[in-house]
Amino acid sequence: MSDIILKISGLHAKVADKEILKGIDLEIRRGEIHAVMGPNGAGKSTLSSVLAGKPDYEVTEGTVEFLGQDLLAMKPEERAWAGMFLSFQYPIEIPGVSITNFMKTAINSRLKAEGKEAMKAGDFLKLMKEKMALVQMKPEFAKREVNVGFSGGEKKRNEIFQMAMLDPTLAILDETDSGLDVDALKIVADGVNALHTPDKAAIVITHYQKLLEYVRPDSVHVLKAGKIVATGGKELIDRIEEYGFEQF
Repeated sequence: MSDIILKISGLHAKVADKEILKGIDLEIRRGEIHAVMGPNGAGKSTLSSVLAGKPDYEVTEGTVEFLGQDLLAMKPEERAWAGMFLSFQYPIEIPGVSITNFMKTAINSRLKAEGKEAMKAGDFLKLMKEKMALVQMKPEFAKREVNVGFSGGEKKRNEIFQMAMLDPTLAILDETDSGLDVDALKIVADGVNALHTPDKAAIVITHYQKLLEYVRPDSVHVLKAGKIVATGGKELIDRIEEYGFEQF
């Protein structure tokens, strides 16, 4: 089994005829957490959207391998079934669909793709109870419609709950810390840390330093104008905090 989970080489991508990513190279191994930082408009969310397979984004050059497979040849649902998860910056509401039914459909869809039987009802409810407790989510949320009437913090917490349920090999957190107060931020970070294992990896996309005080990355990358312009460790976070992104 290869240690490399994700390998991005020379990735260029555009949206609406505007080039956003201008040559991204990035390699992520098992057990690693990578932070991608940068100012607004740097291409951070475009990178996560391309990896997730959003149809509005066109890859014009480069390759992406996920667990040895050609990621760019895979449909969005195939990427999810293979073990990729994207936590959205702005989680959408799904009226009429309960969190329980949403998660049951997602999990059983993946099991079907793997040629396995659907999860038994008792096992599913036990798993839900365990993962809801992990992110300090009240049990009554299981009956609520997905993100309908949720506060910003509740939506983000629900994203981490979904991640806990699906147990992905690679989690991509696209500005999950956006709009969170300190208490909600810590709950989200605690969930991320609790789910991280030596076999898994995560990409944390943010332009704030606060989340990275709780989720400690192995590598920090600065994305600016569609390119990675700096890579380092904690010292890079400290430099950004002191001098901002203008230094790069």
